[in-house]
Amino acid sequence: MAIGHFSQLYSESPTDCPTARTPEALSSSRQTATTAYSIFHEHWWLDIATGGEWEMATVKHGNQLLGEMPYYLARKGVWRVSRLPPLTRTLGPVIKPIGTDPVREFRHRMHVTTRLIEQLPRFDSFFQVFDHRVKDALAFALRGFTISARYTFHIGPDCTTPEVWARMSSKTRNVIRNAATTLTVRQIEAPGEFLRFYEANLASRSRTNAYGTVVMRELVNAFVDRKAGRLLGAYDRHGRLAGVIGLVWDCDSMYYLLSSRAQASPGGAISLLVWSAIQEAIGRNLTFDFDGFSGAATYDFLSGFGGTLQQRLGVERLSTMYSVARTLKRGASRQSHEAFTPNL
Repeated sequence: MAIGHFSQLYSESPTDCPTARTPEALSSSRQTATTAYSIFHEHWWLDIATGGEWEMATVKHGNQLLGEMPYYLARKGVWRVSRLPPLTRTLGPVIKPIGTDPVREFRHRMHVTTRLIEQLPRFDSFFQVFDHRVKDALAFALRGFTISARYTFHIGPDCTTPEVWARMSSKTRNVIRNAATTLTVRQIEAPGEFLRFYEANLASRSRTNAYGTVVMRELVNAFVDRKAGRLLGAYDRHGRLAGVIGLVWDCDSMYYLLSSRAQASPGGAISLLVWSAIQEAIGRNLTFDFDGFSGAATYDFLSGFGGTLQQRLGVERLSTMYSVARTLKRGASRQSHEAFTPNL
């Protein structure tokens, strides 16, 4: 299924953009999403990502669920830790609004969040990044958590394709135009093709899969089977894959989750694939989430697409012993070679 083979070169006018196809109807496992509920909160996702090692803090009033917060149970040597599971970009509390004025809504949110925090086990290390719809972490700050900020870019569903094209940097538009002359974007029907390409590219760079090969395979197969995501490939004129991306979505957003490019592939494959994904997100009336960045190079690449900067809050709490041990380990390993780690 072609997503957009852009065979022509476009003029310098920023509004000269390829037209997106009409997408299929949105398919999500949760059609009526509550506040800050994302695909990463889905039970099937957490079951796979954690190997079943997760729990849910819940707050109820009678039979009515007021709030919930999943967390990962893991061991790191002798330490009991809770972090984001593999390929799980955000978690955090999900609080049901009560539909009243802002002051009462805030008090309700603080009360429910506090009760959720009280249910968390005592971990040596606890860390989560919250969904962007969680706008404050005050209840966590008041209970000894350190609050930090992470960033991502969004393109909202209210944007049109020409508007997005116009907001891109001229460099990004030119890269997409050039890639479109030699590459065709198609859906990858068989997850195995995507996974083999991804692993081969890691091997060619002497890297290991930071997510875990088995977990990644099971999650990719699951979101494709559930129609909660898809895989796109950029193919050259000989039918060879030059680059791939993996997308997942819920009722609010489409997430740029995975990507990989062959070392010998022509430049622009990933840019072309991301542009195709943005068009699909707009057609599905979803926010396109670029899924964050952790360094200047990734920021430079993603900022060229003209998205709006969004903040995601991170919360962390460490035991005294774990904090000391981590500080000592970081000091000793600064000069050591580290395995490839993903952007969060």
